[in-house]
Amino acid sequence: MPLVIARRIMLVAAAALGVLVAVPAAAQAPGKVARVGYLHIGASAPAHQPLMDAFRARLRELGWVEGHNLAIEHRFAEGQADRLPELATELVRAKVDVIVGVTRLSVVAARKASGTTPIVMLAVGDPVGTGLVASLARPGGQVTGLAYGVGMDTIGKGLELLKEAVPKARRVAFVSNQASPSAAVALTHVQQTAQLLRLKLQLVDLRGPEGIAPAFAAMAREKAGAALVVGDPAFDGDRARIVQHALQHRLPAMYSLRSWVEAGGLMSYGPHLADMWRRGADYVDKILKGALPGELPVEQPAKFELVISQKTAKALGLKLPPALLVRADLVLQ
Repeated sequence: MPLVIARRIMLVAAAALGVLVAVPAAAQAPGKVARVGYLHIGASAPAHQPLMDAFRARLRELGWVEGHNLAIEHRFAEGQADRLPELATELVRAKVDVIVGVTRLSVVAARKASGTTPIVMLAVGDPVGTGLVASLARPGGQVTGLAYGVGMDTIGKGLELLKEAVPKARRVAFVSNQASPSAAVALTHVQQTAQLLRLKLQLVDLRGPEGIAPAFAAMAREKAGAALVVGDPAFDGDRARIVQHALQHRLPAMYSLRSWVEAGGLMSYGPHLADMWRRGADYVDKILKGALPGELPVEQPAKFELVISQKTAKALGLKLPPALLVRADLVLQ
């Protein structure tokens, strides 16, 4: 074989080898199935399905297909936080490559179950302040993903919008699960906003279904003119009941998620969750391809939405300002 031809063959072979080396590890091994654990303190309710659909759709776009090269292990605590450690341990025993933890308690349980398994957090309020990551830019350790918002300052914005919807309100009930670490962070921002708006706050602790009726009775006694309900996974199964009590007491309420308005609530302001779940899939993809979670910066929500129900406003006898309706991303008739 002539020397020139032999050299060309060697160069082509070397180039081909370089291409193979550049392919991510996940794509190198035919037949290898990546295993993703999905841990959520909430319920596997129909309202959660659109988020899972968005998560799966983005993974498919990135080349991860269930039944082909991907398996997702789902674990839902159905609102029972004490089940999370056991469920997290199940995922670790299943030898998942990465765990997606929805809200702070799920992430904490996953981290305790394994000190090495990468964790992608979703919808976690103030991960730096609550000690989950060292910083947003360089989280360090095994946790990264998407925070709910810097210091949960979107809660304060929600109070501003609620005041605009109910300008005569002078006292607003701040309804939260005070056992949640993020509730204290949210309260700080709400107190600052309330002071600027000259509103009095009534703190209402809501932790379980048995506390719903007493909580709204307390709001009625204190003559709250409106309510700001901070979303919590513990409320997922009781969303419809909470909304119904607000309607029965003719109490205009602002919620943090669109799903509450779809369940009959008046209005919501918060991150576009489907977009967050899609971006969470990007983190999973990077980690499965070899990225270290501690070196992936934590992201903030990129999209926020104001959703209003005109039907509920009419049921409450509330005429919403046209300017507020124009600013809404979605108005349900």
